[in-house]
Amino acid sequence: MSKGPGPEPGPEPGPGLDPGPDPGPDPKPPRHSDPADPGPGAPGGLFTWLRGRCLGRGAAVDPARDTFGAMTGLYAAIQPADSVSLSTRTHGAVFNLEYSPDGSVLTVACEQTEVLLFDPISSKHIKTLSEAHEDCVNNIRFLDNRLFATCSDDTTIALWDLRKLNTKVCTLHGHTSWVKNIEYDTNTRLLVTSGFDGNVIIWDTNRCTEDGCPHKKFFHTRFLMRMRLTPDCSKMLISTSSGYLLILHDLDLNKSLEVGSYPILRARRTTSSSDITSSGSSGPRAVGSPCHQNNSGPLSEKTLSRPSQREGGSPRNSLEVLTPEVPGERDRGNCITSLQLHPKGWATLLRCSSNTDDQEEGAPVRPVSPRCSLRLTHCIEEANVGRGYIKELCFSPDGRMISSPHGFGIRLLGFDAHCSELVDCLPREASPLREIRSLYSHNDVVLTTKFSPTHCQIASGCLSGRVSLYQPKF
Repeated sequence: MSKGPGPEPGPEPGPGLDPGPDPGPDPKPPRHSDPADPGPGAPGGLFTWLRGRCLGRGAAVDPARDTFGAMTGLYAAIQPADSVSLSTRTHGAVFNLEYSPDGSVLTVACEQTEVLLFDPISSKHIKTLSEAHEDCVNNIRFLDNRLFATCSDDTTIALWDLRKLNTKVCTLHGHTSWVKNIEYDTNTRLLVTSGFDGNVIIWDTNRCTEDGCPHKKFFHTRFLMRMRLTPDCSKMLISTSSGYLLILHDLDLNKSLEVGSYPILRARRTTSSSDITSSGSSGPRAVGSPCHQNNSGPLSEKTLSRPSQREGGSPRNSLEVLTPEVPGERDRGNCITSLQLHPKGWATLLRCSSNTDDQEEGAPVRPVSPRCSLRLTHCIEEANVGRGYIKELCFSPDGRMISSPHGFGIRLLGFDAHCSELVDCLPREASPLREIRSLYSHNDVVLTTKFSPTHCQIASGCLSGRVSLYQPKF
């Protein structure tokens, strides 16, 4: 598979060194429009090297880049016949899959109150937590290689330790409706949960006891669907069934937000304060992805989170309300059912479905905003098979591919036919996502899919409770 352009090998000219004679015009046209950047085909310079670092290129920034590039090539060669099926029998639909950070354990959240644990390398069943909750298990999140949290329609969150699975570490009470997803701030070691009660609640896992953890309500909004933290935990994104995407900038989880107390940013921000630089997404009808136009090209999330680049020095937890536009759906609102973030923070991945197809009870059809501050970079249309169930898609560990539930299987999608880095193939106008491969091994609608963080492996789970693993055969 192709690698993103980077500086040529050899010593870089310093500020006081003569770079030598002009090597002449590059026989291939440069891929960047910036005249100050000589492009990937020209000899490296200090500016090119610095820009490469800004984009997350090179061993100094991402030592695993070459490894993930090789893994991407393996993913493209996976065949459906190479899948290993793990039947969950009577445990109901598979709502969520989650690998431990070291890839040694695959956890499965099931409809019928169970959590299953598998060894993804040997494809063997390890353990069943038969009464993990009193209702559907919706989401699983690892805090580290041994501790993980589960949430449920029984309104609770449970903490578990892989070393002692016979009992919960503790049960957390605070939500008043179905709890749908869990995030973890690695900087503050705070657990963040969201539910259909519209609340985002913060849990202090540093002071956990058998009776629970200290907690507080952090944020509230109507029609909340999904909540995510950016990889550096500097922003919180929230999607709603009424078609809005909310972004809390310069996130401070230690600061309680009462309704109406948070500052609201203007819908149109300056180009220097762009937040999510580019996006690719997939949805039942089409994909809308939020990103602000940036004339200087895409930047890394680390660069974008500096306080000096916030609009007018905006205070912590500033709120921005965005309205993603979906091609062909301008005359009706869209429910944002799935929300994922690029592992480098470069893009937001949305699955949007028309509110006339998948209307949540009480969710209004949103009038389309006449002005939209989002930039759609990639999209693809999918039939809404298994209507009424949320399909969870995901990015590969290197962010080059998307795995999307598609009928009775999954589709591997790329930003171009070569699975290039998003920043290396960013289009001027919205382009279709490219289908790299389709994998079908289920006999029912696939609801969730996940890439292993360490191995060349993909897992998928379906409505009838079957889990499949896909991996190359050597």
